[in-house]
Amino acid sequence: MASLLQYLAEMTAHRDHTLLDVSVVSALHQLTHSRDVRLLEIFQFRDALYLRPKVWTRAGKVWSAEEAGDSEQPKEPLANYPLLMDCIEQRQQGVENRRADGSVVFWFPIWLSEKAISCLELHAPLPLTGEARNIAEGILQVYRNYQSLLDYSERDSLTGLLNRKTFDEKFSKIAFSMQPGEECVVSQDANERRGCMESTEQWLAVIDIDHFKKVNDEYGHLYGDEVLILVANILKSSFRTQDRIFRFGGEEFVVLLRSVTLTNARKIFDRFRRKVEAYHFPQVERVTVSVGFVGISSNMPVVILGHADQALYHAKTHGRNRVCFYDDLVSQGLLHSETSNSSVEFF
Repeated sequence: MASLLQYLAEMTAHRDHTLLDVSVVSALHQLTHSRDVRLLEIFQFRDALYLRPKVWTRAGKVWSAEEAGDSEQPKEPLANYPLLMDCIEQRQQGVENRRADGSVVFWFPIWLSEKAISCLELHAPLPLTGEARNIAEGILQVYRNYQSLLDYSERDSLTGLLNRKTFDEKFSKIAFSMQPGEECVVSQDANERRGCMESTEQWLAVIDIDHFKKVNDEYGHLYGDEVLILVANILKSSFRTQDRIFRFGGEEFVVLLRSVTLTNARKIFDRFRRKVEAYHFPQVERVTVSVGFVGISSNMPVVILGHADQALYHAKTHGRNRVCFYDDLVSQGLLHSETSNSSVEFF
């Protein structure tokens, strides 16, 4: 009983989704003596649902997608798990699958606003005892309730993405944790540029839907909201679990892309742009986006965001449906910045 209370206290002490997810996976792994536990994100792309691991146990250690980086496990179609799919469609609290070797897999969907957003998966060598099952269901209920409270304050009600307030909190922590000199400075020297492109960094992108006012004016706000939801779905499928996606307000989104090279960042943002361009939106049919991005450095958060916004503005005023990197624009003389007092940049 003491250990159970300790785990419950740890779970409810966090105001961060990742730490909450790690604590619930750790609690279930220890208290139910499961062989492995996974927390799976459920997301939609086009007309299909997919599963993508967020937190999991391996060799007795709990891993999150943020820690795993590029070794993150790939997404899988929900259709590969027919029992879980039926459980979600019938809005059941959980389902178990007994295998031929006597082991059991338990799935417990996590609901938010009538929608299954994730699922906890337990692998046990034997069926859980009645006591272990009660403990698991109790922990899950606390987890569901507490996560709902966090989501209510942190997420945009229309798209389900993280909101502007959450961005301000998370981005300030990331920016202030950067040490001076960590940023990748674009040089005119070819060897230095190549080294910069090969280093792993964090990136911030500001994304804007082109001519969105025209969509609302011609088709109405109902179709405008549908475009926002569908673009949000494409964002979720285009980025990894350890990345962070925010709806900034209106038709603007922000992405924090973690631990990739400049070369890959370009590819990832442009791949997302092409996905939107190729997508068939109901009634509206074709929508495009413009993207401006920048490396996250030891600058003040407002300066970093301002640089990404400048790159976005350049993309919007030079043809739209394109991706612009701030440092490229500066090195090409298309943007100009001057440093004052070594801390704030003015355009």
